[in-house]
Amino acid sequence: MKQNFNQTTEWLLIHEGGYVNHPKDPGGATNRGVIQRTYDGYRRRTGQKLQSVRNITEAEVMDIYRSQYWNAIQGDLLPSGLDYAVYDFAVNSGPSRAAKNLQRILKVTQDGQIGNVTLGAIQKRNDIEGLIVQLCLNRFHWLKTLSTFSTFGKGWTRRVMGYVVDGLQPDTDSGVIDRGVKLHRGTPNILPPIDPAPGKAEDVDMRWVAAILAAIAAFFVSRR
Repeated sequence: MKQNFNQTTEWLLIHEGGYVNHPKDPGGATNRGVIQRTYDGYRRRTGQKLQSVRNITEAEVMDIYRSQYWNAIQGDLLPSGLDYAVYDFAVNSGPSRAAKNLQRILKVTQDGQIGNVTLGAIQKRNDIEGLIVQLCLNRFHWLKTLSTFSTFGKGWTRRVMGYVVDGLQPDTDSGVIDRGVKLHRGTPNILPPIDPAPGKAEDVDMRWVAAILAAIAAFFVSRR
């Protein structure tokens, strides 16, 4: 829902924390949840000189979150609570993966794009709360398969499931699963604080991909 953008982004920014450049984070240098390559793309698109993501402004952060994540998952059109669950997933692991996970539950084509088919399937659901819970559980089980879970798993677990991992505690816990359900119920969002949980949860280390592409390009240049 449109009115949830500011509140859910506030929760997200607490999770993401400040500037980090952990050697095992596939996102590389990250500040306020924005990785360097995303920030580079944003600066190019807006006609600005490239600079370290360490220097990103609050206005830029909000613009990137809205344009690249919230709008990409159709946050304005998703039911309250589900918008937060999909949004947090998108920021942490990419909009396409978040959308495909949702589409898998809805049993529609998993194209990574939330459009009319996906939104229509959501409208047919009479249990949005159950959809929020299933999305978060699927996300958590997928996170546990990643090679970086041993490094970032504690933070990711608290981020998605909260401190009570084996149960839903919307009135007392602070995981996405708990906050999402509470937001959907429309009850006051008086919740305990949440800890930063830095580290992008991607199943492919994009720095390796970049290195491979560079090597391929160099090979073909040498053959000319």
